[in-house]
Amino acid sequence: MLDTVIFTLSGRPVLLIDLISSLLGLTCVFLAGRNSKYNFWVGYLYTAALFLLFWNKNLYASLLLQPVSLAINILGHYRWTHPKAGQQSSQDASALKVSSLSPASIVICVAGTFLVAGLWGFTLDRLFPADPHPYLDSVVTALILLAQLLSSLKKWECWIVWLLVNITQIILHLSVGNVFMPIVCALYLVNGLWSLRTWVKLYKNKA
Repeated sequence: MLDTVIFTLSGRPVLLIDLISSLLGLTCVFLAGRNSKYNFWVGYLYTAALFLLFWNKNLYASLLLQPVSLAINILGHYRWTHPKAGQQSSQDASALKVSSLSPASIVICVAGTFLVAGLWGFTLDRLFPADPHPYLDSVVTALILLAQLLSSLKKWECWIVWLLVNITQIILHLSVGNVFMPIVCALYLVNGLWSLRTWVKLYKNKA
């Protein structure tokens, strides 16, 4: 049933699982951008949908990363709702406030992203030779994991990373002839810009 064709776009079929995962993903980031803790509940469903999506399309490299995404989602859910002393939002003491990365943390994030992307690209190139863009695919994957981690820690810079993810994904999907996903990624891009503005305001207000 998940591989049922809902409609076609430029001659390419859009499956039910494609539509479900896209709607869940957009809902999740929309809620996160509005500083809503309920984004994590949608995130659990989104991870499950992506697992089925990648399984259905035999994209095992991406499928293997879903347990990592699930773990980050659980971490974020706990951190957002169990802030330590001095980390509470000025608007809600039971919620984690938006914070910023230190210069040292930024260097670590950038170096770690390049390292993970390089190692994962090398692995994809060896294990999945059919992947047309193993290193570009790996850069997207590393950026997604970084964005998820920063989101779970409520760092406003996460939205800068998400914007890089959206732009890179649009390029990746267009390069392999996908039509539906670039449209979805464009919606993510618009939400990312709005969310970045919102979180910077929250950071300044210590909310």
